[in-house]
Amino acid sequence: MAEAAVDRSSTSGLGPAGKPFSTFERLVAWRYLRARRKEAFISVIAGFSFVGIMLGVATLIIVMAVMNGFRTELVSRILGINGHMIVQPSDGPFTDYPDLASKLAAVPGVKMALPLVEGQVLASTQAGGSTGALVRGARAEDLTKLKAISGNIKSGDMVGFASGDGVLIGTGMANQLGLSVGDLITLTSPDGDITPMGVSPRVKSYKISGLFEIGMSEYDSSIIFMPLEEAQLYFNAEGLVQSIELFVDHPDDIDALRPKVEEAAGRQINLTDWRQRNQTFFSALQVERNVMFMILTLIVLVAALNIISGLIMLVKDKGSDIAILRTMGASAGAIMRIFFMTGAAIGIVGTIAGVLLGVLVCANIESIRQFFSWISGTVIFNPQVYFLSQLPAEMDLSETISIVVMALTLSFIATIFPAWRASRLDPVQALRYE
Repeated sequence: MAEAAVDRSSTSGLGPAGKPFSTFERLVAWRYLRARRKEAFISVIAGFSFVGIMLGVATLIIVMAVMNGFRTELVSRILGINGHMIVQPSDGPFTDYPDLASKLAAVPGVKMALPLVEGQVLASTQAGGSTGALVRGARAEDLTKLKAISGNIKSGDMVGFASGDGVLIGTGMANQLGLSVGDLITLTSPDGDITPMGVSPRVKSYKISGLFEIGMSEYDSSIIFMPLEEAQLYFNAEGLVQSIELFVDHPDDIDALRPKVEEAAGRQINLTDWRQRNQTFFSALQVERNVMFMILTLIVLVAALNIISGLIMLVKDKGSDIAILRTMGASAGAIMRIFFMTGAAIGIVGTIAGVLLGVLVCANIESIRQFFSWISGTVIFNPQVYFLSQLPAEMDLSETISIVVMALTLSFIATIFPAWRASRLDPVQALRYE
């Protein structure tokens, strides 16, 4: 009878003739996953492992997506209003800027050349409110092409700006100073006229022709666009500009355009690209992103350690089952695969659930933010602190795949030791576990 039992076990996948991960091994592994009353504590540990892996994977996906979205939105807004490459003179001011801008705009890969006059001012109103501001003098035709501004006019229009009779300010500044279209804003510059008593500040009022909203609070509350000719008069820069900003088709390939721009300029110039101007900021974002990934990975690691403890307790509880299986002809490899599948199933299902939860949260991240803001009565993700008016989330496929692979790898590694320990037990030792 014993020989017949062994023969039957061989044909059922228990013995050496059975294939790895056979139906029998999968059925036994699935049976061990289902809880019975005396195994309730083991089931609780398995449940905590599942929840830990699910939350760890979901948290990783959500945090990485938010940080990706944060970076993308910041880059798009920073590069939407600032040039990708800034051309400044090194042999005298740009007095021939119309011709020079035309030459630079003709370089293959350059979309637009924007001559600028810039200066710091104090913006104030008759009601007494005031704030610091950056005035950027630009031609109306250039600003019309700059869709980050002309495409985001929330109130008013570009007509007054184009005629040289008005300025454009951000909605943040308008709200801060209590201004609207048609009101006057007074600008005070410390670099004014030279008098026998010294340099007197230049004070002049301008009509607001339009309000723009880029979506980045730092820009919406601090930048004023003024017609170029008026800015030249205001800052004592008649007939010249301080710089020419270039907007290119592919900002990430900016290095390839440097020699072409220098050749087209035909004079001594200094070139600064967007990466150099924002290097510290984006480097800090990258470091924070990497550190957050490592810290949140610990959540998955802790959940994987729970799998180890749960499986070890399961092996001890199933000592008699292991003895019976070995007696019937199950190989050590079969026992190892059974317990490996038991632990791996927790990791696989937890990872899948974590991915689904992460995708669901990322797809509704702004609604969730508004809900919790309403519940708590506070502003979560304050635009004044984080620069953006909405919470962004942008999932990256390769990054999500790496998170899934990492979670599965940790889960599989966690199951190896308990499964190996179960496979090392012979029937006599297994019975002693009871």
